[in-house]
Amino acid sequence: MSEDTTTKTAEPSPQDAAPPKRGALWRDRDFLVFWTGETLSLYGTQVTTLALPLAAVFVFDATAEELGLLRFVQLVPFLGLAMLFGVWVDRVRKRPVMIGANAGRMLLIGLVPVLSATDVLNMPLLYAIAFGIGIAQVLFDVSWMSFVPVLVKDRRNLLEANTKLSTTSSSADVAGPGVAGVLVNALSAPTAMAVNAVTYLLSIVSLLAVRTPEPAPPKPEHKRRIWPELVEGLRFVFHSRYLRAIALVGCCCNFFSVMILSLFLLYAVREQDLSAATIGLVLGVGAVGGLVGSALSGTVIRRVSVGKAYLVSVSGIFIAPLLIPAASGSTFMVTAVFIASFVIFYASLSVANVVIVSLRQTITPDALMARMTAGMRTMMHGGGALGGPVGGLMAGVLGLHEALWLATALSAVMLVPIALSPVSRLREMPAQAE
Repeated sequence: MSEDTTTKTAEPSPQDAAPPKRGALWRDRDFLVFWTGETLSLYGTQVTTLALPLAAVFVFDATAEELGLLRFVQLVPFLGLAMLFGVWVDRVRKRPVMIGANAGRMLLIGLVPVLSATDVLNMPLLYAIAFGIGIAQVLFDVSWMSFVPVLVKDRRNLLEANTKLSTTSSSADVAGPGVAGVLVNALSAPTAMAVNAVTYLLSIVSLLAVRTPEPAPPKPEHKRRIWPELVEGLRFVFHSRYLRAIALVGCCCNFFSVMILSLFLLYAVREQDLSAATIGLVLGVGAVGGLVGSALSGTVIRRVSVGKAYLVSVSGIFIAPLLIPAASGSTFMVTAVFIASFVIFYASLSVANVVIVSLRQTITPDALMARMTAGMRTMMHGGGALGGPVGGLMAGVLGLHEALWLATALSAVMLVPIALSPVSRLREMPAQAE
């Protein structure tokens, strides 16, 4: 079902023809409540991203291969479950699913300090907990991206909504690693996870406060079958030239990003002798770039074409990591170059995410939103799941520094398919599909 043959442009109504009102969502009470809940979830996710592998490094002296496997088991549920969850979420209301997913993450993360305090925690249990967290993350991610268009009825306001969500995602990128680094230094990595669990509890409370009624999806005229619906979602993604391009580039992006971040954590600790607090500082200060990128993304997209914003921002994501293995000199200089790399990376990522998510939500019908999201997450996080163990194997064969050079050089090669992508040639958002 390609865009050329199955999607038709609806006749513009007077409302569609009028430009969207800037700042309209500041007066939308339920969007603001949802935004708060999503922000808290993002903060929790960022703390987990750093505290969980640091628990493996500092408590169990994990190797590069073990750290890669830990990241793999956290992301592999996207490969096996995202599409099945997408089929189910398209059939039900999204908010209860989100609440259940965050409750699961809260309980699993809360297990880490409990098991550590009783001297039961070990690497196999850490793998199992990471796998469970990954399952809950799949369910939440598939649901929240499908829930945004439920709250934002006027799709002209999706760019504003995604800009706001991207801004808080970047603020979580800024604060999360720094907070995690300080907590790990002060309390130990397992104990830091207890604070993380509280963020999910607060997120649940925020989601319970949303008042907007979410209509149940319409009952189908015929009996629903999982596999045909799953195939329909995949067909929609891969027959759309825009979604297909985004999915393939996103898969490579996550593959290299997870690989490089896993190698970076070990490289920073083992070969550059950086503390957990310094690593948190590097990631936190570096992520200020993401905050700036999110704040400016709306202005950037309005002043240049959608395609140019995509081309420049995605290129920055793949080029910035080259600074990591190139860093040398004193600890201060190495730390400064690391920060510069992450500033460019996060700024580029923030702008790219606003463009990509807005494009996906604009051209996808509501009935396919969760399955489209699931298909995209399967590709993107599937690539990320493979990046961890592949990076670990590279480090085992080549050494950490050499593996980082190879990974970042291969990442830069992605500039070729990005330049050829049909998304890079877009002047404005395509018309919404009927």
